[in-house]
Amino acid sequence: MDNKPPRGRRPEQPEESRKGSVQFSSAVPASVEEVIGRTGSRGEATQVRCKVLDGRDRNKIIRRNVKGPVQPGDILMLRETEIEARPLNKKGRGNA
Repeated sequence: MDNKPPRGRRPEQPEESRKGSVQFSSAVPASVEEVIGRTGSRGEATQVRCKVLDGRDRNKIIRRNVKGPVQPGDILMLRETEIEARPLNKKGRGNA
């Protein structure tokens, strides 16, 4: 007789590795320097310029779109600092 678990079931794991294990992705803090304007099809996002405070791109100023209330001096936690948001145009969409 083998000591295999029944088919279709997972083998039992120790209690501490199964419950309460939360994995967070790394994030980099950035300070909001300037609120540029509202963006999105219904104005649900705000475009801001923020200064990266830590990590590989420290002191780099980038443009990001943010959902929710934001004001200068707030700290954002960014998952990545390489991709920048497109600038807002004061013209309409039809004009190039």
